[in-house]
Amino acid sequence: MKIKCNAVIVVEGKSDVQFLENFLDAEFVVTNGSEVSRETIEYIFSLSKIKKVIVLTDPDFPGKRIRDILDKNIPNLYHAFVDKKECIKKNKVGVAESTKEHIISALSNLLENKENKYGNLTMTDLYELGLCGKSDSNFLRTQIMQELHIGYGNAKTLLKRLNSLNIRYDNLQDIVKKVKICKDR
Repeated sequence: MKIKCNAVIVVEGKSDVQFLENFLDAEFVVTNGSEVSRETIEYIFSLSKIKKVIVLTDPDFPGKRIRDILDKNIPNLYHAFVDKKECIKKNKVGVAESTKEHIISALSNLLENKENKYGNLTMTDLYELGLCGKSDSNFLRTQIMQELHIGYGNAKTLLKRLNSLNIRYDNLQDIVKKVKICKDR
């Protein structure tokens, strides 16, 4: 039995739709790669006025590019992130290479791209917590982003997503401590 999803899910290609249709009853929009056409952007923008729109792209550079293009042109999108380690088959990385369970988990942990930034974290805060500028910063960022289900990215991307989620410094500090404890085990 398919899971009903009352949202439009934006994906990169037809193979993603073919995979997702096996277990999701949803409406899909295909971008046909990272050069998202003006017509596709306008269509998704129109849909976003009447429906929830979830962006579910591959965990790679073209997937991030699509997210950035859509975020720049369409307010209030939701993002579902799949972990790259969970999306590899036959030397290919992508949504279609994931599992049903991983996709459902990603769709259960959405990040809303709000028009207005709510949080007030700064790059200085990330530096103080070791999330940038240190030898193990990349590892810590990756662990934090996995813990929060917000995909992968550099320090700037992490900062944007933390502020979008309105994460406070003390909350982030607790998460960093937890990740460091797990790392030391």
